[in-house]
Order: sequence, then structure tokens, then C-alpha cells
Amino acid sequence: MSWDGEQLLLLDQTMLPHEERWLTLRDAEAVAVAIERLAVRGAPNIGIAGAYGLALALTGRPDLGTLESAWERLRHARPTAVNLAWAVDRVRDAALAAGPARMAAAARAEAQAVHALEDAASAALCTAGATLLAELLPRTPRRILTHCNTGALATGGAGSALGVIAALAGHGPVEVLACETRPLLQGARLTAWELGRLGLPHAVLADGAAAGLIARGEVDAVIVGCDRVAANGDTANKVGTYAHALAAAAAGIPFLVAGPTTTIDAALPDGAGIVIEERAAEEVTHLGGVAITPPGTPARNPAFDVTPAALVTALVTEAGVASPVDRATVAALLGASA
Repeated sequence: MSWDGEQLLLLDQTMLPHEERWLTLRDAEAVAVAIERLAVRGAPNIGIAGAYGLALALTGRPDLGTLESAWERLRHARPTAVNLAWAVDRVRDAALAAGPARMAAAARAEAQAVHALEDAASAALCTAGATLLAELLPRTPRRILTHCNTGALATGGAGSALGVIAALAGHGPVEVLACETRPLLQGARLTAWELGRLGLPHAVLADGAAAGLIARGEVDAVIVGCDRVAANGDTANKVGTYAHALAAAAAGIPFLVAGPTTTIDAALPDGAGIVIEERAAEEVTHLGGVAITPPGTPARNPAFDVTPAALVTALVTEAGVASPVDRATVAALLGASA
């Protein structure tokens, strides 16, 4: 992601790994559409893009009406990840505080501050997570399973869970199992693409194969990212995550969640209140535009599921590690990040 004050450049993730196509976005609507169609994705990156989108809206028309309509459009482009609302709220508040004459400049500065915060958070949490995993898993090579995509494509900086894995390679050999992540194959397309560029040994596997490999002792730990963390530590992440957490608990191996504190929704008591985005049925019934089910077959397509805090060995953030993961330790992380 690149920003020059007048336009936002995004690598279109829907085209990877076959084509590296960059999008040039010049207004809030274009950014909102890019978020909705997953051209940009990953909770922190969605927030960064949304922040720049609101700044773009004010570049040509720095007035209250433009601010409010663009803020509303961007804030609801995707409902589950809390980072989007957090980021556009920050930019809106900064613009309102600055007043009409300085509204556009204040929005641009705040969007850049959001980006810098997410970059710094990524660097700190990657170091913390790698240190923790190295302590939990003294024997090498360390065999780590992950789900969806949580590298630089999904966050500011180096990533969250995938960034932790990359940092862990500095502590000794690492072997990565990347779940394909149906239905849009973010693991097979994006995580494998990033792991190849990082030069880390890896293999892609069907989502349904993960539990069996964990049960057979072929995985030492599971680490995933997060789109929203409730105050009690319940975690929403890409659909399929809950199954990996159950398998890890049954096998007695660590299950870690990595993400910046901006992903924690302190106002939400527990995971029951997390809004789960239900996406188009065609994402399930079609592959590459080709139908894979009989005509007219109904489909369910929840994009996320919720993993209870009791199944999470540790929550890794830039402010430190919460373990056990409960209301008190989550609150302590938020206090440390303030």
C-alpha cells in the first residue's frame, strides 16, 4: 500500500498469485469498493485503507457533508473487523477537531498516523510472538500451522501471525503448513505467495486435513490472526479457525492468536456480540467463475467464526502477551498500549 497525498495505490489481492496488479484509488467510494471485493483485506490493512479513503474524500471537498457521507460509507464497508471503524473514526474526529479550514490536512495527517501505528504494532508483536513460540517449542524444526493470510498483505508492517512465523525463523528452522482457506483460498493464493518470497519451507493443505495432521503429531503449534477480539478474549477470525482451535486443544498443542491491540473491541463483552459477515453464496458455489454445485443449490457463506478464549493459549499483541486470555489480561494489554 502506498499513499502520496492525492491517491492510494493498492496491490489487488484478488489477482494474486498470478498477476501483481496495482490499483490507483482517488476517492472514498473506490476505496470502499476495494475493501468490499477483498482487493484489500486483513483487519489492520482494511483500517489503513479506510483511513486513507476518508482523507481522499476531503482532498477535493473539505466540508462536513462530504466527511459524514464518506465516513458512513467506509465504516460499514465490512462489518466484522473492528480496525476499520477504529481507523475511520480517528480520521473523522481529527478532521472535525481541526475545523473547515484545516479539515483535509488533518485527515491526511491522521491517516498517516494510523498507518505508522499499525506498522509499529506489527514489528513489536512479531518479536513478542516469535520469542514466545521459541520458548514454548525448544525443539527444531518447529512445525507451525496457520490459517488464512496474515502477512504483510493483511497488515501494516511484516504481518501478524505470518509475521510471527517469519520472525521465528530467526530462532531456528521453521516448517509451515498453510491451510488453503476456503472458499476464497487466501492461504493457497496469498500465504503461499508470501512464504515463497520469504524463502520459508512450506506446504499448502486442505482445510479439512488440518485436524488429522494435528492429531497425528505433525504440528507443534497453531498461530492465526484476528479480526475482532472481545473484552473477554473471544476471537473472531477467518471461518475454519474454530476447528483448528478445537483440534489443537484435543492434541494439547499451543494455539496462539496474534494481532494489534486495535483489533480488541473493549466495548464488546464477549464473542456472542461479534457480527459475522455473510458473503455472497457464489463464493461457495463457484470457483474461478465456474459453477461447482448443481444449478440453484443454496449455500451458506459466513466469512468468520468465533473461537472462545478458553481455547486460546495466548493472545500476542504489540503491548505484550495475554496468557491466560481473559477479561483481566485483555484489559491489561489495552492499558499497556494506551
